[in-house]
Amino acid sequence: MFDLEGKIALITGGNGVLGGAIADGLAAQKVKVAILGRTEKTVNAAVERIEKNGGTALALVADVLDKKSLEQAKNKLVEHWGGLDILVNAAGGNRKGATIGPDQTFFDLSLEDFSAVTDLNLKGTVLPSFIFGKIMANDKSGSIINISSMAAQSAITRVVGYSVAKAGVDNFTKWLAVEMAQKYGDGIRVNAIAPGFFVGDQNRDLLLQPDGSLTDRGTTITAQTPMKRFGKPEELQGVALWLASNGSTFVTGTVIPVDGGFSAFSGV
Repeated sequence: MFDLEGKIALITGGNGVLGGAIADGLAAQKVKVAILGRTEKTVNAAVERIEKNGGTALALVADVLDKKSLEQAKNKLVEHWGGLDILVNAAGGNRKGATIGPDQTFFDLSLEDFSAVTDLNLKGTVLPSFIFGKIMANDKSGSIINISSMAAQSAITRVVGYSVAKAGVDNFTKWLAVEMAQKYGDGIRVNAIAPGFFVGDQNRDLLLQPDGSLTDRGTTITAQTPMKRFGKPEELQGVALWLASNGSTFVTGTVIPVDGGFSAFSGV
């Protein structure tokens, strides 16, 4: 039911912290993993890490917002491995101008940064699904896994651009799940993972002091998380493996929280 050996996966943003952890988890199950990212150095580093651990990986340097580069990456993927079974849309990120600082208001928002963040997180999910999903449509088989966020489900102060984009990812996940099932049958599934709070390169200074202790915001977040801690990147692997496998063949259009109980807790 959960055997993935020989399957082919592509992870956009697989050179990042969370995408990289999912890539490592798939590779450990003998999945052939293509790492797609904009930076050749970090993409190659992710591929080397997987191969060092006994996995099989392929480097694809492309921009999730550039259709031409994604088409080239698709051609390279098909040339090397012949198809695609699993697409993980993990590329994303934030910009300072798309957030509201403690001493700012909504009217200090940079609309340029807001557009850039919504493009990266939402269009950066839609466009790879459009390009690589065609392989799955032709085969009438595959699993698309998007990365959402707790910010999509309820208002989290400051992160307005990221929140709007991830809410769009949730809706797109449900829409595409219906579209694929109705047009191509039950062999293609589309779901999303909604991580709670994980420490990454972009939010480290927001959550942790230089000595590793919690910032005020980090303290507020862990107080709202029943497990009283941040997530570990490898804790995304289990749900990703389940969504990629035959263990979830009747699961589509869902958004699965991996959040230590954050979304379940009222705060009381």
